[in-house]
Amino acid sequence: MSNTDTDEIDDSSAPLIEHLTELRSRLIHSVAAFLVGMVICFTVATPIFNFLTAPLCQVLAERGQDCDLIFISPQEGFFVAIKVSLLGGLILAFPYIALQMWRFVAPGLYRSEKGAFLPFLVASPFMFLLGAAFAFYVVTPLAYDFFLGFQQFGAEGEALEAGQAAPLSVVFQGSAQEYLNLTIKFIVAFGLCFQLPVLLTLMGKAGLVSAAGLGSVRKYAVVAILILAALVTPPDVITQVILFVVVYGLYEISIFLVRRVEAKREERMRKEGTWYEDDEEAFDDDPMMSEFDEDAGPDPRDD
Repeated sequence: MSNTDTDEIDDSSAPLIEHLTELRSRLIHSVAAFLVGMVICFTVATPIFNFLTAPLCQVLAERGQDCDLIFISPQEGFFVAIKVSLLGGLILAFPYIALQMWRFVAPGLYRSEKGAFLPFLVASPFMFLLGAAFAFYVVTPLAYDFFLGFQQFGAEGEALEAGQAAPLSVVFQGSAQEYLNLTIKFIVAFGLCFQLPVLLTLMGKAGLVSAAGLGSVRKYAVVAILILAALVTPPDVITQVILFVVVYGLYEISIFLVRRVEAKREERMRKEGTWYEDDEEAFDDDPMMSEFDEDAGPDPRDD
C-alpha cells in the first residue's frame, strides 16, 4: 500500500474518531451529572417519597383512614430510596444532559436547522413536566380513590356486642415499594404521552409526516391510543378513559401544529418562488386545510 493511500485512509478516519471521542466525552459528562443528581436525591429520599405519597394520603384522609405504608421485606426501604433517587436524579440532570446532546448535534446543523430544532429541545422537558404534573395532581388521586373503593369494613364492635363472629374486613395496608412503582408508572406514562405534539411537530417540520396524513389515519390512531391506555395504566376504566381523552386531544393538537408548520413552509416557499403545484396537491386530501385556502385568497392554479 502506498503512502498516498495510507494518508487518504487516515484523513477519512480522523473525523469519525474525533466524533466518537466527543460523543464519549458528552456521555461521560451526562452520566456524571446523573450520578450527582442521584446522590443529591438519595440524601433527601424520605422527603421526596413523602411528597409522592400526598395523593394517597389525601384519599385516605377523606375516608377517615390513617396514611400508613409498610415494608414487606427488610431491603424494601433501601430499594425505595434507590428508585426515588433514580427518578429524581434523572429529572435534575436532564437539563444538563439535553445541553450535552445539543452541543454534540449543533455543530453539524445549519443555522436555520438550529433555529428550528432548539425550540423543540426546550419544549420537550416542559411537556414532560406538564404531563407528570397532570398525572400526579389529577389522575393519581382519581385512580387511588377508585382502587380504595373496594375496601370492606366489618362492624367488629357491633358483632361482639351481639355475640357473633366479627365479619370480614378487607382494608388497605399498602407496600411502599408497590405504591412507588405505580405512582412512577403514572408519572412516566403521562410524561411520555405529552411528548406527542413535540414529536409529531418536529417530524412535520422535517417533512416526515403531514397534517393530511395524520388526519387520514385518525381511526387507526384511536385504536392505537386505546391499546396504549390499556397497557400503561392499571386495569380501571377511569384512568384509561382519562389517558385516552388526553392523548387523543394531544393528537388533534399535533395535527393543528403540523398544519401551521406546513402553512408557514408554503408561505416561505411562495415568497422564494419554489412552491409548485405538486407540493400543493399534498394538502388537498385534508378537508381542514380549506380554512387556510380561504384566508390565502384565490388559488394561483386557477390562472
